[in-house]
Amino acid sequence: MHLNIVALLLMSFSVQASTYGDARVKQVTSIYDADTFRVDIDGWPEIIGNHVPIRVNGVDAPEIRGKCKAEKIAARKAKQHTVALLRAGKMIELRNMQRGKYFRILADVYIAGNSLAFSLIAKGLARPYQGGKRQSWCR
Repeated sequence: MHLNIVALLLMSFSVQASTYGDARVKQVTSIYDADTFRVDIDGWPEIIGNHVPIRVNGVDAPEIRGKCKAEKIAARKAKQHTVALLRAGKMIELRNMQRGKYFRILADVYIAGNSLAFSLIAKGLARPYQGGKRQSWCR
């Protein structure tokens, strides 16, 4: 019984410690591809809140510098979708922020309350991804 309580406490602590909250985007400064871009974060000091690299949580989009022509074409199409949504977005939120690979912020990105990851996946421009080996975009 005591071990179960201790285990639950440790699990809840590790979940709390693994995310760093939410933030609102002041402006998008650059967009690399469909799931990677840089932002200035509203209310954060410039030294840590400007040009922050963001990686959209839960998706794998094709790479701009892909391994084949099909991946590169798919990457441009997916990026165009993300660019259109981010440019039109009046309120962009970063939820459940964490540190990801390559020191980027990994976050659930919401534009006017709608998930960017869901939009990319629903349109067939990205795949669900939770880490590990990526599937090839080349046929």
